Parts: sequence; structure tokens; C-alpha cells
Amino acid sequence: MYIIVGLGNPGREYAGTRHNVGFDMIDRLAAQENIGVLEKKHKAVIGKGVVSGQKCILAKPQTFMNLSGESIRELLGYYKADVSSQLIVISDDISLEPGQLRIRKKGSAGGHNGLKNIIANLGHDGFIRVKLGVGEKPRGWDLVDYVLGRFSPKDRQAVDEAIDLAADAVRMIIAEGPDAAMNRYNGAKRRDAEDVKP
Repeated sequence: MYIIVGLGNPGREYAGTRHNVGFDMIDRLAAQENIGVLEKKHKAVIGKGVVSGQKCILAKPQTFMNLSGESIRELLGYYKADVSSQLIVISDDISLEPGQLRIRKKGSAGGHNGLKNIIANLGHDGFIRVKLGVGEKPRGWDLVDYVLGRFSPKDRQAVDEAIDLAADAVRMIIAEGPDAAMNRYNGAKRRDAEDVKP
């Protein structure tokens, strides 16, 4: 049982912000796989379905970003999923330009409060994460204001393409493992990744 978690903040006022690209990706994957993400359980809105031939839970924690780990801990405990191989977390990343992807099997939070709380709740950093670039904070901007802000039309298009790419990457992680997905998608944008497909 894979648990695929997109990070974000609940509420209409946060929809479409940089910090909510994890929610956006879960919505996209759910639509592509015909999975309804409507059930409220484990401090999240979840949906159950099949992705790449494997049973999956798609989840959007409703705890607000800084407490995301509480929901993930409950999901892992209830579904008995293996943390290192069956948990996939999708988050925004300000160190990547808009539209870039980076997949990791472990690592620090890199200043991301959602990832920091997940690591604190799990007691280690050994879980798969798919990071979606949202661009670096401009000089003089407050970080909170930046991540809770919205994209320019150009950046929004790049991120929307990356969300599709991230959904493909999650399918590959499940079907072929994270190393295969890292080799294909790390640093890639939509056009780059399509160029390397067989």
C-alpha cells in the first residue's frame, strides 16, 4: 500500500499558492487515475485507488503545512505502510526554478516546515519525496509572503507542466523504483523529460 501525500494548506485562500503545489499534484493524479479524494480521515482528505498496478492512498493533510507530519504518522500507522519505500511526499521547493523536479530518497528538510514536521514525527528523514520548484524568493521579500503568494502566468504554466511530470514520476517510482525516477526526472522540465523517453 503506497501512501502518496501532497503538502499544502487547507482553505480557499491558499488555493493556487506556491506552498500548495503538493495539493495541486494530488488533484491532478487523482483526476488522471479516476480517484475521488473526498474522505476525511487521519487529519487529511484521502482517496483510495490503484496507481501503476498498486493500491494507493492519495492524501492532502488538513493540519496546515507546519503540522503535516501528524497526519502522515496516522496514515502510516493505520495502513502499515513501509516508510522508506511506500511513502511518497510531494512538496514545493524554493531552491529549484519554477517547473523543475527533484526526487530524493532521504535528506534534510532544507528549511521546509512541512518536511521538518514530517521528519520530527517519523524520527528520521528516510522517505521518498518529490520536490516541485517554485522559484527562489526575491531579495527583500518575506519568505512566508512569498510561499503563500501566487505565480506569475509564465511560472504558473511551467509549474502546471511540472505537476503533470511529477504525476508521471510518482507512477515510475511505484512501477520501477525511485532510482529509475531520479535518473529520468531529476532537474528535468516537461520538454527535457519527454526528450529522454524511449
